[in-house]
Formats: sequence, C-alpha cells, structure tokens
Amino acid sequence: MHNGTMLQFFHWYYPDDKSLWNKLKKDAPHLANIGITAIWLPPAFKASAGGMSVGYDVYDMYDLGEFDQKGSIPTKYGTKREYLAAIKAAHDAGLQIYADIVVNHKGGADEKERMQAVKVDDEDRTKVINEPYEIEGYTKFTFPGRKNKYSSFKWDHTDFTGIDYDDKNKESAIFNIINPATEGWETMIDNEKGNYDYLMYADIEFRNPAVREELKKWGKWYKEITHIDGVRLDAVKHISPTFYNEWLDYMRSFAGKDFFAVGEFWAPGDLASLLKYIDATQEKMSLFDATLHNTFHIASTTGKDFNMTTIFNDSLLSVKPQLAVTVVETHDTQPLQALEAPIDEWFKPLAYALILLREQGYPCIFYPDLYGAEYTDKGSDGNDYNIKLEKVKGLENLISLRKNAAYGTQRDYFDQPNCIGWTREGVAENKDSGCAVIMSNCDKGFKFMEIGKKFAGEKFIDQLGNHNGEIIINEDGFGEFHCNGASVSVWVISG
Repeated sequence: MHNGTMLQFFHWYYPDDKSLWNKLKKDAPHLANIGITAIWLPPAFKASAGGMSVGYDVYDMYDLGEFDQKGSIPTKYGTKREYLAAIKAAHDAGLQIYADIVVNHKGGADEKERMQAVKVDDEDRTKVINEPYEIEGYTKFTFPGRKNKYSSFKWDHTDFTGIDYDDKNKESAIFNIINPATEGWETMIDNEKGNYDYLMYADIEFRNPAVREELKKWGKWYKEITHIDGVRLDAVKHISPTFYNEWLDYMRSFAGKDFFAVGEFWAPGDLASLLKYIDATQEKMSLFDATLHNTFHIASTTGKDFNMTTIFNDSLLSVKPQLAVTVVETHDTQPLQALEAPIDEWFKPLAYALILLREQGYPCIFYPDLYGAEYTDKGSDGNDYNIKLEKVKGLENLISLRKNAAYGTQRDYFDQPNCIGWTREGVAENKDSGCAVIMSNCDKGFKFMEIGKKFAGEKFIDQLGNHNGEIIINEDGFGEFHCNGASVSVWVISG
C-alpha cells in the first residue's frame, strides 16, 4: 500500500501573480520535512487566457511559459525557467512531481475553418438534430509565436470531434464534426448525456492516428524536459480508455513502470462507473475517490444524523484501495466552483484523519487546507461572494503523524454511529510508531481499544492537543481512549 502523501499545490483562485513556481521552490524543504512526498502541480502550459488562465483551457502544450503567446510569456504560475527550477528544488528535497495533463480539448485557436457538422441535442448527444451542413469553427492551431520549435504539428478540424460555436451562423450549440474516417462521437464509459465525449472547447479526436502519435511525442518531450514522476490526468470521463492504455504504456516504456498516473473521473455516488473505467484501463491508472469525497460532504452537512460506521461504504477505497487517491477537497469542489461540494470546517480534521492515518489509500491534501485562501467570485446566482478558507486545524500535525506514527497492524472499532476509532500497532523500524485514533460527530466519546501488548504500561497523549489528559495502556495492550464532541484525537506514546 502507498504510504506517501500528495499535496495539490494550487487552487482555482490562486492569484495570477506568476508566483506559484517560486513559492514551491522556497517551500519544498518544509513540505518534505512535515511528511509530504509528492506535489501535484497545475497545468504548466499556455492556455487560451494566457497569464490569467488556471490552465484547463489549454492552447499550446509545448509552451511552458517560454513564448509570447496569448498576450503573455509566463503562464499564471511563472515562466518555464521558474517551473523547471521549482521541480529541481522539489526533487532535491526528496519530493516527487506530478504534472496536470489536459488532453481532452484545446482552446484559443489561431484560425477558423469551414467544415461539415451536425448539431446534436445538448442533453442527449446521440440525438442528431439536422442533416450535415457547413459551419465555421475555431479549429486551426498553428502556434505562430512558437515558430515550430519542438514540434511542427498543426491542428485542424480533422483532429477534433466537436465544437460549441459556429461562427458562420453565429450560433452556440454542440456540433459533431463530420469526419469521413470516423463516425459520430468516440465511445465513452458511461452514457451520461447519451455520450459525454464532448465537454468543452475543441474536443480532441483520439481515433486519428496522427493525434495519438503527436501526443506520445509530446509526452516524451515533456518527461525529458521536466523529469516529472507522474501525471494527474484531467477529465478522463470524456476520453476513450483506449487512448490512455496506449499513451501510458508508451510513457512507461521509457519513464519506467513506476511512472504514476491518477485520473479525474468525477462521478459522486457512482462507484460502478469508476470501476468500469478501471477495468477498461486495465488498472493502469489510479482514480480520485469521488464517491468517498461525496460521503464526506454528506457526513459534514448532516452532523450527528450521519452514521459514521458507514463512512467508507461504496467508496473506491473499500474495493480498490491500491488505486484510490483520497481527497477532502479539490479545485473543482471548492466554494463557487462547478462541482462545489465543500466539506464543513468542523469535519475536515476528521476527514483528514480518515485518509491520512489508515493503511489503505493514497491521500491528497488540498492547498487552502494547508495554507488558507481568500478570494472573490460570482456564485451561480450571479452575485459576488467573498470566500475565506481557513487552514485546517492540526493538518500539519496529521501529515507528520502519517509520516511518523501510522504504521503496523490496524484494528477497527467502527461500532457506534456517532463515534468510531482504530489503532495502528506500529513497527519496530519506526521508533515510537503506533497510534490510536478516535473521533465523534456528536458528543464526546471514548472507546476501549487494543493497541498491542508491547505498549503495556506506556503513557499516551493526544498529539493533536484536542483532549487533555493521559492514558496508560494496560498489561493486555488495551487503553480507554477519549475524544471531545465533533472532534478527533490521535493518541501516541508520550515522549
């Protein structure tokens, strides 16, 4: 099982002051010291909004903040030189780097083209509304600012399956581009919207062999220039699994089989679709545990009425723990975002204890939970909202506890709806490792739990400082562990 801890080192509203790469360079030693082992960085290539873009409206994947394109040389996060320096600093500190890869679509085309297309029903993309007719779309990408450096590949309408705007008739709709070599949309894993191949911008056509070859060539170039250790793959729900099977095999053929990949298949409460995608990709990638995140959201908003013994029910973690990347929040679910499903503040320390201190899963920390964040944006009602996200109390401590204490045999005490706990017995090679975790979503609670005979007579304290007092382990290796109401305590050997 994975005992590392990933950090998502950005959020949607990170300031566009070109400072992120330099911040990582500065913070890398501290992050490694508290127990972070890998950093997930945002898309580093030039996007259609240039220096203002979060990066998911990808324009030129070969421009890492090097060329004057889209009104800016640097991206929102800095220049190519700063990006490479940040990765080197992270590697020097012993951290791995995962790059955010966006290959589902391209935005900000350089020229328009005329093409044949059909209009489809927005809610059922398999339903064609009319006969093929000529439209004009933004599908030609020539990257004049880069002048063929690194690649001379030019994208045109044969490299895309769909767009959402016809400039000839000034109409917004979803258009399926007619391509003689293929028919209709690519086959997807689930049938949401009939077929959810099309998400946004100009949707890439992976059935085109030239596209697949160019994306493999780009992947090799990217790995060689950045020395990344893995990838976070955006919007995999909208991409045929056959492409990623080929692409990941290719990447690992020279990067090594340990080259990490996690896919974003966001399907809250839909474990079956996640498992279907895992089967279709032959377990070549991990997935974010969207179902567990959804349960955390529900548990945090229903309080004492949520049955904590069911917290892992129907999660990816419960059935494919070796492929589950667990999250408490991401840039997609944070307040004011499209998939907004925030976890209430009181519950976040409990949720983080649940993903950090157990033996299964690969936990991922969200930037504002470690650093805090403040931003303003419009809500879905059109009004402006000021959001302030506080640092999660005790989070650095919980990350360090994973690094230092959360080892060895795990015993679960998921036996009361409002109060659950577990113990980790520790291992000989990690001195003073072992811990007892107890949490309540209601009143204060206690549990008589076994932690192991080797601790007989030892004194334990709550490392988080939420509960005062000491516990002595009895001769059989049991102790009576306590927590406050709506709180979590992690008991470790006093020393």
